[in-house]
Formats: sequence, C-alpha cells, structure tokens
Amino acid sequence: MGRTEHLQGDDSGIVRAAELLSEGRLIALPTETVYGLAGDARNDRAVARIFDAKGRPSFNPLIVHLADAGAARALVDWSDAAEMLATAFWPGPLTLVLPLKDGHGLSPLVTAGLDTVAIRVPAHPLAQVVLRAFGGPVAAPSANPSGRISPTTAAHVLAGLDGRIDAVLDGGPCTVGLESTIVGLAGTPTLLRPGGIPAEAIEAAFGAPLAQHDGTAITAPGQLGSHYAPGARVRLNATQADPGEVLIGFGPMECDLNLSRAGDLVEAAANLFHHLHDADRPGIAGIAVAPIPQHGLGVAINDRLRRAAAPRG
Repeated sequence: MGRTEHLQGDDSGIVRAAELLSEGRLIALPTETVYGLAGDARNDRAVARIFDAKGRPSFNPLIVHLADAGAARALVDWSDAAEMLATAFWPGPLTLVLPLKDGHGLSPLVTAGLDTVAIRVPAHPLAQVVLRAFGGPVAAPSANPSGRISPTTAAHVLAGLDGRIDAVLDGGPCTVGLESTIVGLAGTPTLLRPGGIPAEAIEAAFGAPLAQHDGTAITAPGQLGSHYAPGARVRLNATQADPGEVLIGFGPMECDLNLSRAGDLVEAAANLFHHLHDADRPGIAGIAVAPIPQHGLGVAINDRLRRAAAPRG
C-alpha cells in the first residue's frame, strides 16, 4: 500500500470514503469521540485488515457504527431498554451490547464469535453522511496503533497509520475526545466501560441503577480458558488428520479446509471462525489444525485456537 489518502470533509471526500468502504478498504473516520478505523463490518477480509493495521492483533469485539436505530434493529434483538437509551442518547457516544439476530450478516471477526454485538450511532455529521452514503454497518475501533494514544485529529491518525490504511477523512478535532460509554443489555443492564456519557445520566434516563461490571462475568472474548470452542475436540499443530478428523490447513498442503493456501495471515484470520464452524460437523472424530506462524495476525489466531482446544470445564 502507498501513502494514505488525506480526504477533505466535502462532497468529493465523502463519496470517496464511501467508495473505499464498499471496496473492502479501510478509512479513518471522524466521530464525536475519537477517529475510528472503519471497514465494512460484513466483509471478513476488511475486518481482518483492521486488526492487522493496528499492529497488535487481538480478535476482541469491535463496535459496529450505524446510521440510525432502524439499522440497529435489523442486526440485534431490540428491547424496551435499548429503545429507551437509544431515544435518550443516540446519535451520541453510547454503545449498547445486545444479542444478535439470526441472519445478521456481520463477519464473526466483529463479534469474536460471541452471540452479542456492540452497536452505536455516532453524532458526528461527517460520520453520519458517510454511513448513509455507504449504506451498511461499519466496524471501527480507534484509528491508532494498539497501545498508542487515541487519535482526535486527522494528523494523529496519519502520525500512527500513514501507509497502513487507505484514507483518512478529515473532520477536524473530535468534540468529545473520549471513547463511548458501553452498556450491556444482553442480561441485567450493566456498565461495561465508562466513557463520553456519565453513568449517572444513563441511570437517570433508565430510571434505575446500572449493575457494575466486576470482572467475573464473561462479557468479552478471551476471559475463559476454554472459549471459541466448537463441539468437536480440537487438536493443534497437526501435519495430517487422524482417522475421522477434519483437517484445517495453512499454506500449500492437502487438507479438508484451508485458512490460506497462500500462507496469508490476513486471509487466515478472515477465514478462522468460518472454517471452525464448517469443520464442526456431526459424527466427526475431531478437528485438526495445522501450525500457524506466531507473528502478526498469527499471534491472535493461535490464541483463539489454543482456547478452542483447551480442556472443557
């Protein structure tokens, strides 16, 4: 990839930004909180590239940005609590975690294989216009290398990601400058992350206190030793299948399913959850997975595979 395009927040910049998203490319998009690293949330490869561009691959759930609450209702099981909070705070810096609907169409990398998704309707006028022009859900963590300060200007984005993403749409400084507040609504309403809207304001609108996340409930991937696990037993670092096993390969090799015959870790990440689902067939003896290089996105792939293979509790 060459240098990152610096798009102005005018009609031509908006058209170009929506065009890039439709092509499965990555753009940095201004929101009222921070700049987000945006890709089509339905496109496995685009989502895998988000993790790769940030430089510290980790398949944690991503927030899906939507144009309005109607678009959210098409993806999740909507509730009275969601309606109340969306009416009070959307568009704005509030993210809601809700159960996915069947047929939602999102890449499993967005949710890290969970049955819930984090959704938000941003208030920034440029984000709104681009989301409507694109016409679909956009996954967008902060547009910075992992571990670095979150970006609140286009210059911040370019300082960290120039040459690693396709474009940045310049919307000037972010007005909130702090990530969104996250509230879990898949069970008891729970504050999962403080952010741009005070918990007290949410509780006032909700008419009840929020439960506090104490670190023991499983609200995000990676918190259990055995996780991302198919029904079948998983065997790692396999060079061939034992009798009755489905073999998931990597690189040029004989196998039933291949994460990437070309040895491309971005492609492998995009295929990971799909292939685990496809391999988990009735009556098989188990799933064998070929060795994956322990660098780049391979670190996150191996982490998820180790959890899938861990002894079940």
